[in-house]
Amino acid sequence: MHNYLLALILGVIEGLTEFLPVSSTAHLRVSEALFGVALEDGYWKMFSIVIQLGAVLTLPIYFRHRIAKFVATFPGGERGDRTARNHPLSLVMLAFVCTAAPAFLLTKVIGKHLESLAIMGWSLVIGGIVMWAVDLLSSRGIPPQRTPQMEEMTAGQAVWIGCCQTLSALFPGTSRSMATIAAGQMAGMTRASALEFSFFLSMPTMVAATLYDLYKSLRPNHGAGTLGQLSMNAPEWITLGIGFAVSFVVAYGVVAWFMRWVRTRGFAPFAAYRILVGAGVLWWALK
Repeated sequence: MHNYLLALILGVIEGLTEFLPVSSTAHLRVSEALFGVALEDGYWKMFSIVIQLGAVLTLPIYFRHRIAKFVATFPGGERGDRTARNHPLSLVMLAFVCTAAPAFLLTKVIGKHLESLAIMGWSLVIGGIVMWAVDLLSSRGIPPQRTPQMEEMTAGQAVWIGCCQTLSALFPGTSRSMATIAAGQMAGMTRASALEFSFFLSMPTMVAATLYDLYKSLRPNHGAGTLGQLSMNAPEWITLGIGFAVSFVVAYGVVAWFMRWVRTRGFAPFAAYRILVGAGVLWWALK
């Protein structure tokens, strides 16, 4: 397969799955395995980082007006009932710290599991079951949905969501979106508020994860796949550009669509999809 077409396909997959609760990591790893991409190769490591960055950049652009409002009303909030400790922006950073600290300490464990298709398969299946159950209970008011907007969140909810997000780092296939959305619903947030907070929390989390991956790959003596040793030609730059642009455009459309979807529908279709895909990955990994 020509690299331009491969970049297009992988960019679409990254853009479609990064913010949906179906795990972009699992989809990319399975797709790369199917297409015979050499994951240890420095160039394709770079490609994976670049297309993820393309998806990341959609969020500050899509939520630019919301971000501007939060910044303008810091620390008192739009209604004047917030402080520097419980303003939405502060709660996003609090949740991020609750994710980043344990994830950094468990880096070796995370690296060991990153390429395991069996772990991805089980994470997809178990996460799908959990998501389905949580969404069903939430739709029935269990627990009561007392937080319809991010502006009404508490520090306890932010800490809980941040800790739950760590599961997505420990077990590839869990999905950051699934972990944070389900955690938010379990903490009494509505689907819409849990999803919005999940998107906001994705910004610092994904930027930090992407930069850390880039740093590790650029370190001297990191091995044959070190990005700092790459010397790319024009077609390879074009391949990167295609993947980045496609991932950005597709992810932007997904975010806009997903925000509309959850206001009237639940997450059950995504849970069912996770279970089916996870079963397929397990069959492939264990056969």
